[in-house]
Amino acid sequence: MNAVTKAVMTTAGKRRLLALAAAWLGTRALMLWLLAHDAAPRLGSGTVAREVWHLYHDWYGTLAHGAFPAHDPLWQYPPGAGAVLLSPALLPGLTYFQAFVLLTLAADAAIALALAFVGNRPGRRLLGAAMWVGGLPLLLHVPLARYDVQVTAFAVISLLTLPRSTRACGVFAALGALVKVWPALVLLGTPRGRTTRSAWVWAAVTGAGSLAVLATLFAHPFDFLRQQGGRGVQIESLGGTALAFATHAGWPGKVQYQYGAMEFTGPHVRTVAHLSLALTAVAFALLLLWRLRARRWTPATPYDAALSAVLLFTVTSRVISPQYMIWLLGLAAVCLTSRHTVQRPVAALVLAATALSAVAYPALYGQVIACTWTGCALMFARNGLLAAAAVLSLVRLWRSTRPAALSPAPTRGPDAVTHRLPQHSGA
Repeated sequence: MNAVTKAVMTTAGKRRLLALAAAWLGTRALMLWLLAHDAAPRLGSGTVAREVWHLYHDWYGTLAHGAFPAHDPLWQYPPGAGAVLLSPALLPGLTYFQAFVLLTLAADAAIALALAFVGNRPGRRLLGAAMWVGGLPLLLHVPLARYDVQVTAFAVISLLTLPRSTRACGVFAALGALVKVWPALVLLGTPRGRTTRSAWVWAAVTGAGSLAVLATLFAHPFDFLRQQGGRGVQIESLGGTALAFATHAGWPGKVQYQYGAMEFTGPHVRTVAHLSLALTAVAFALLLLWRLRARRWTPATPYDAALSAVLLFTVTSRVISPQYMIWLLGLAAVCLTSRHTVQRPVAALVLAATALSAVAYPALYGQVIACTWTGCALMFARNGLLAAAAVLSLVRLWRSTRPAALSPAPTRGPDAVTHRLPQHSGA
């Protein structure tokens, strides 16, 4: 490659990065504007922002006195969530709400920068950064009033650091899992052998050490497990969609606010909840079987496996809140940084589901709660896209790592290494 070609590529890369930066600034300004006008009926009538200035702020008061909100049925999060909810204290000159939103924007920017930095390397792509920058605003202002952006930052950075540092990968995955359990799934696709051992050991050590510190500093660190077990079927879940349609067939169930969400109550709800748990167990078994049978790793396999795992656990969950889409957007964006990913069609489905999620909440949430035909059709479309994405993701992941998929080794490069494993390798 001559000097002129390199100069042209460098100039084009800088222009793309500047375009991404401009897009981030513009879209985040719009999201902030929407948050400032949260009282509008189509923007949630104040319910989106209320999560921070009421619920999170109340928990902050309890946490600041050295205890988790053990007797609050809405507290259903691992101990690491307490550290995130206490973090606005780092900005004493602002109100709790202002500091929380500012820190959420900082985490959002960190994800965008990490994706852009990796995507700008030779052999990688900026498409992942573009998906994150353009995809997150599809959820309107909801991401700024939830702490799922911070959790997603841990998962994204964990995956992006894997090629250079298995220790960092394990540490970030563990820290994310302490806040919301799902980031532990990003370690599912680590290449077998030394890479897996190192990442998993560092995750275990970090998780155990951090948990010990939190248990020492705060009272009642594990009471969230009791509250989590009592959850029912949220109206936005796959099971909730089935129950919503059942109301039109004469089912007498009702929608009620409990455990921090709108959930169904009535006959057979517990059966649907147990079925969701059973499907989650089946999903875990399928992922474990994939791990045991996979024989071919590419640089994108850890990314693809992480997205597939979180998709399966999301779709089979009793709760599919709009903010769950933040997780999927982040993981799909990581996949798109690699030219070897097999998840591009899945990323497109995730984007479509994300757009529908914003229509369901906050725009037409009243229709969803009332189980009108419009609300039912909306949730059927959103959850149908997620279910299709989950199935397609697992199928494409499975096919990309099976022995029959072996092909002549590609040209060596920073993103063109294929790991082929002997049949007797362990998990």
